[in-house]
Amino acid sequence: MAEDPAAIYEAHLAYLQAGAQILITASYQASIQGFKNRLGVDKNKAEELLFLTTQVARDAIQKFREENQDASPRYVAASIGPYGAYLADGSEYHGNYGVSNETLTDFHRERLDILARSEPDFLACETIPSFQEASVLSELLKEYNIPAWISFSCMDDVKINDEARFSVAIQLFKDHPTIFALGVNCTAPEHVTSLIRIAKSELPEKKVIVYPNSGEVFDAETKTWSGLNDTHICAMMSNEWLNAGADIVGGCCRIGPKHIAAIRSIIESR
Repeated sequence: MAEDPAAIYEAHLAYLQAGAQILITASYQASIQGFKNRLGVDKNKAEELLFLTTQVARDAIQKFREENQDASPRYVAASIGPYGAYLADGSEYHGNYGVSNETLTDFHRERLDILARSEPDFLACETIPSFQEASVLSELLKEYNIPAWISFSCMDDVKINDEARFSVAIQLFKDHPTIFALGVNCTAPEHVTSLIRIAKSELPEKKVIVYPNSGEVFDAETKTWSGLNDTHICAMMSNEWLNAGADIVGGCCRIGPKHIAAIRSIIESR
């Protein structure tokens, strides 16, 4: 955002052209303290950079609409990544932060205040690895009159990354006034179908959203990915997820425009 916002704009546009209907802003790992530490900027500049993540996505949608006037609506979801993403040490993959509820509340409220003012269509609380953090977000989101989703990162087909049961964690959002959808992201594809079925069974009144990783594995020490990344397999699995009851499907880490185009093709063929 600070050095090359045009690159983010072009990435958003590529996903729109591939068939994406919802753009998630480039605010997942962004925070006031993170910008200050990384760039040496003051608080006002850090807030401006965070605020602009929504505008860049809006600009990409405007360009897309100019070129595709008959296209269906496109939406912006402001990404609210977990506390672990700010730490940048891979802790979103275990969720055991060792901090207080107050620390998590202060961290998330600061970003939520700014991103809410940027007027996104949705708030995307994503890659949430811990029951504690989900509980904090459940209370905080009641303060913002913006439709939101919560998506957990899961270690297997029944537990989120801190080993709490997915079926228990999602109960935090039963009858929640702003959460319209819940599900999983940043999770291995092979676990997703089971998690969809749990969500549909436990909270049938909510939409189910799933956007897993490619299936590759991330090494937090070397910052590298390894494993198989197959566009065709991704598309076939998205069909399975829709059959299991998913309402919104997409991709997270290592899912590029080609994957989204393949998923879009599956949706249009149904």
